[in-house]
Amino acid sequence: MRQLTFLFFIGILITVSSCRTDFETVPSSGDLAFSRDTIYLDTVFTNIGSSTYTLKVYNRGKKDINIPRIQLGKGLNSKYRMTVDGMQGNQGKVFENVTLLAKDSLYIFVETTANIVDANPTDFLYTDQILFDGGTNLQKVELVTLIQDAVFLYPKKFADGTTETLPIGDEAIYGFFLDENDPINGNELHFTKNKPYVIYGYAAVPSGKTAVFDAGTRVHFHANSGLIVASNASVNVNGATSTTDKLENEVIFEGDRLEPDFSDVPGQWGTIWLTDGSTNNKFNHLTIKNATIGLLIQNNNGTTVSIKNTQIYDSSNYGILAQTAKINGENLVINSAGLAGLACTYGGDYKFTHCTFNNNWNSSSQVALLVNNYYIGATPEVKDLTAATFNNCIIYGSYSNEMILNKKTGATFDYQFNNCLIKFNNTSNQYTNHPEYQFNSDPTHYNGIIQNKDPKFLKIAENKLNIDETSAAFAKGNTNYLVPLDILGNTRTLPPDLGAYQSKPFPK
Repeated sequence: MRQLTFLFFIGILITVSSCRTDFETVPSSGDLAFSRDTIYLDTVFTNIGSSTYTLKVYNRGKKDINIPRIQLGKGLNSKYRMTVDGMQGNQGKVFENVTLLAKDSLYIFVETTANIVDANPTDFLYTDQILFDGGTNLQKVELVTLIQDAVFLYPKKFADGTTETLPIGDEAIYGFFLDENDPINGNELHFTKNKPYVIYGYAAVPSGKTAVFDAGTRVHFHANSGLIVASNASVNVNGATSTTDKLENEVIFEGDRLEPDFSDVPGQWGTIWLTDGSTNNKFNHLTIKNATIGLLIQNNNGTTVSIKNTQIYDSSNYGILAQTAKINGENLVINSAGLAGLACTYGGDYKFTHCTFNNNWNSSSQVALLVNNYYIGATPEVKDLTAATFNNCIIYGSYSNEMILNKKTGATFDYQFNNCLIKFNNTSNQYTNHPEYQFNSDPTHYNGIIQNKDPKFLKIAENKLNIDETSAAFAKGNTNYLVPLDILGNTRTLPPDLGAYQSKPFPK
């Protein structure tokens, strides 16, 4: 009997569910509700697709309804495209007889790919509408996108279908040489602020040439893209102090996704690569965001790489990876990197003054600073570290030890820290007798060290590593290593603060 009762109820359920596809609807009456009345799609470059944005449509009534038509206002000519509850409709533009159940909702996903010529020439906005129903029942949701024109740089495509590549060792990578006499772009070695640049693949500076970046230049790198400076080639980044939060005079290198959701996503593009033999490289007032390696500096030809007033944020591997390089850094800020903020490896000659290195990457092994004199597998395996000097710097982060000094015998390992705040916890006394970490008893290598004190940065997650008078770095610097102006152009008081920023009260 129980079995028969069970089968009876199963039969009822099957009957009910099988009839569910045959529900009756009533026409839409213009009473739809929407999660928003205007969808603002974030700025896109011409001919680069946007992210997908969501609109939720509600039927708050008690009856299932049929929406005769959902379409874009410009119809099949619209540069927007949609899916409606997973349906593609006619080219993603027009949808007929869409059912929406009582007390239910549906999702519309919207994206766009448009050209600057499609936009309003006065404000560069491209607009359209999503139309629901028609006549007296017509309802609208506005669509608005800002389209930004740009200079697009990418490898040539040849008649045989192949594309231009760059020889890197025994391999070839997707890339091209910048041309100072390009028939379309003109001088590709001179980057200006007139338009942003979007680079696909690796753009290379040819031997004997210099790439110059004017103040205010914006360069956006596509995935797996970057800049390569060849042997005997140079790069000069000539940013300047800005007076507003828009960083109008800063040179900025970042990815080509402009949506807020991508503003701090690491690893969106490759690197700025100073290859073996590159020369006379200079960076001033440069911001590098969301790269795999911010700056990769390898075996330069003996000239010093000058890095001043520069910020490097959210690198998936290294902020700076230097290998047998020669670097002079002043007012340099590196925040958040998957492996190390600054890695001075395989020997070299390094001097950093009034710099801030912080690493709050979400792991237990990242560091703010790594210094060594070897490269496993190389020939020779060790090279001289002739100098690694840090003056008036902050070396901090979320890990217990934010500095690693790795020395191998067989080559020089010369380092010195003067008036620096360093986070280094001697957990379980494992470094008590380690010769490279004698902060308080080794005046040859350490002077005026502040250990494990909080610099109290303003907002680390927002890359605001400013300090105020409550910071342990306040007025702890040595005037012998003074850089008169901080990274923002503010005059340093005496005695100077540690790090790249002159202390100021935080905003209330």
